[in-house]
Amino acid sequence: MTSEVKVTLSQFFTLSKIWAKLTKTRRKKQNFAATSSPPLTVGSSRTLNPSAIRGCHGEFLSSISRPDLMEEGKCGEGSAGFSAAREDLISKLPDSLISQILLYLRTKEAVRTSVLSKRWKSVWRLIPGLDLDSSLFPNYCAFVSFVERLLGFYREEKSCLHKLELFIVQDWKIGNDQHRIARWIDFVATRKLEHLHVGFRLAKLMWREVMPLSLYVCETLLHLTLYHVSLGSFKSVSLPRLKTMQLGENVYVNEASLELLISSCPVLEDLSIVRRPDDNVKVLRVHSQSLTRLHIELEFCVADDEVEGSVEDFDDENSGILIDAPRLKYLTFENEHSPSKIISNPGSLTKVRILGEFRLCTESTNEVDLQKRYMVRNFFTSISGVRVMNISCDAFQLIDNIMPSPQFCKLSRLEAELKLWSLGSVPKILASCPNLRSLVLYVHHSSVTEQIGLSFVPQCLLSSLKFVVLNIISAGGSTEILKIARYFAKNGVMLKKLVLRSCFSIPEEDLIALQRRSSSCQIVYARGHIQCPFSYRFF
Repeated sequence: MTSEVKVTLSQFFTLSKIWAKLTKTRRKKQNFAATSSPPLTVGSSRTLNPSAIRGCHGEFLSSISRPDLMEEGKCGEGSAGFSAAREDLISKLPDSLISQILLYLRTKEAVRTSVLSKRWKSVWRLIPGLDLDSSLFPNYCAFVSFVERLLGFYREEKSCLHKLELFIVQDWKIGNDQHRIARWIDFVATRKLEHLHVGFRLAKLMWREVMPLSLYVCETLLHLTLYHVSLGSFKSVSLPRLKTMQLGENVYVNEASLELLISSCPVLEDLSIVRRPDDNVKVLRVHSQSLTRLHIELEFCVADDEVEGSVEDFDDENSGILIDAPRLKYLTFENEHSPSKIISNPGSLTKVRILGEFRLCTESTNEVDLQKRYMVRNFFTSISGVRVMNISCDAFQLIDNIMPSPQFCKLSRLEAELKLWSLGSVPKILASCPNLRSLVLYVHHSSVTEQIGLSFVPQCLLSSLKFVVLNIISAGGSTEILKIARYFAKNGVMLKKLVLRSCFSIPEEDLIALQRRSSSCQIVYARGHIQCPFSYRFF
């Protein structure tokens, strides 16, 4: 594993001044400091921001192409604006520091620094990681040629590669470069690789690159991301150090191979899976004794050229998810339509995010399937011990329609997205959360055909609810919004703060007129654009 490089402030600022000279700019030194992670350590308490270094690389590298710098050694001569003392200063920086800084540049750009001087000629070869993106090259052939020569250097010097990021946009005219990329991955997988990120774009199903067998027995691998690839047949897996795995829109031989891959990672902590209708996995089984975070998503916005079929072809009648992870704390389902979701050993589950719908209707009659409803109720019952829950509109309506409603006795924070017309269901949902302390609602405007009834007062308003936030996503429905705000202010015995956020104005006199049952309740209003956080992509 690459060790953290410590550097003094004077060393860093020496390097930054030289870079500024090369570009003939007057960038202030604070351009090299910002808020990002993971940082290099500077002294004991200050940090150096790698993304800021990367942010300056465009100007820095543009100077490399200057004619007066292209000849070897000119960087230290007077014509380039540098004194010998300046060159000596940068020469004092250790190779380990320079190689770590170059690690935050694209590999193509890091290699270009070799023309600066003799001092820089071979420093890039010490970089323990490669970041390769085919879209940065004139064409795919130029990209292939560059990578082949690059890996040739590492092969000759028997260097170790700890990190490889490979993003490839396949050229339709070339088609599939059969097995070449698999050979690259096979090469790095045998050289103490710790981080591997492989992604394809615009790759037809028939062109999916099959991952080499050496990948499944890379015993130094810590983090793995595979996007738009094919995982072929393998009989055994040995990934004893893998902690993070992200699998996005891949194709598998069968569901058993994916199950084996997951269960053969004894220290896996973070797993993300983005499924597709044609991935050959009907029932997704996740067995792990170490997993603490799990994200499962069904991707339905895929281009026609990428997928043979669509989300409408997803067989939710025979699909399902089975999770056996006793240490699982954080669980996310996004657009996952399978009604059968079974979670064994949910005792450690703390936070659940449910985004998207559950398909409960049969395709032939479009009527609610009672067996599917039973499956869904069992799922919500199995997660009833969570402390934090985020749910989208469809999940909110689903819980409202489940009878009898599951009881979330340990739930302390609920974030929910809902339509304006479903505000009347809020008291019923809150009745299932007797110990709720914080409630955040994201309300979308919709036509209201009947009056919203808010007469019932659940237990949490009388004993535990302290914070309520009402986010109004779109304009309209001010009468209904004030009604729900009045409901919480009037009935919240323990309420400390009621926050209203909207993109339209609410008359101040209406806010002042809100009757408060709690003498310590503070009402806050803020106007501005609000974005609902319940729609996002993980990859």
